[in-house]
Amino acid sequence: MKASIIGLCLLIAGVQGALAQQAHPSVPAAISKEAEQEIIRLSRDKWIWMAERKLDSLEALFHEQAVFVHMGGNMTRSVELDVIKSGKIHYKQADIQDVSARILGSTAIVLSRIRLLAVVGGNEVTNPFMVTEVYVREGGAWKLVQLSFSRLLGQ
Repeated sequence: MKASIIGLCLLIAGVQGALAQQAHPSVPAAISKEAEQEIIRLSRDKWIWMAERKLDSLEALFHEQAVFVHMGGNMTRSVELDVIKSGKIHYKQADIQDVSARILGSTAIVLSRIRLLAVVGGNEVTNPFMVTEVYVREGGAWKLVQLSFSRLLGQ
């Protein structure tokens, strides 16, 4: 489990470094900014759908092969949907404090610093997280393929 988390952190750091060094002269800036705003809106909508347990919207958004990484482990799409449906985790409110998006062809990466109010195991908890979301564009629609929560210390 530790090796998986360390590997994921290294992957994210590598992607961030590559993005910082890479220019995309073939994509006009206006189109890129528009796509970034679109994916940020979709990410914000996702938090609302999770809070309101809108399973139809989430099922349409979550890719069949999606992976969800929580503090206690990782989940498949079906497990994550079941957790939301059953209320094992109720994402009550995500206070988004900072968000950015990067588009690389048909892939989008969203980084959000949030304060998440949730009910977990019957207990209401608030935690600061850096959330990484990876989306791919398939059939004209964005699909969430990966979502990771990294708890921020000292916040």
